[in-house]
Amino acid sequence: MLVVHAEFPIDPAKREEALELVRELAEHSRAEDGVVDYRVTADLEDENVVRIFEQYEDEAAVDAHMESDHFLAFQGQVPEFAGGEVELYRFDVSEKSQMM
Repeated sequence: MLVVHAEFPIDPAKREEALELVRELAEHSRAEDGVVDYRVTADLEDENVVRIFEQYEDEAAVDAHMESDHFLAFQGQVPEFAGGEVELYRFDVSEKSQMM
């Protein structure tokens, strides 16, 4: 499994627009083949930071997501609402287990 964590600082003046775009991205992304989970959160300590946690079955699913029309459209809109540099991290996970 592959896990991707994206962190988006957003311009406070564009917050509502950004949240709607991210909601739409998540909805479309969860419907993709190979997506285990795709969740968007707003940081409790900084409401102008959005985090996306993505889980994929394999590399092919990540590639398909990155090439999807909805992702490419979203990516093209990021400069319009970004309040700083986007950070993107990838984790290669061998297993997942519930702790509680």
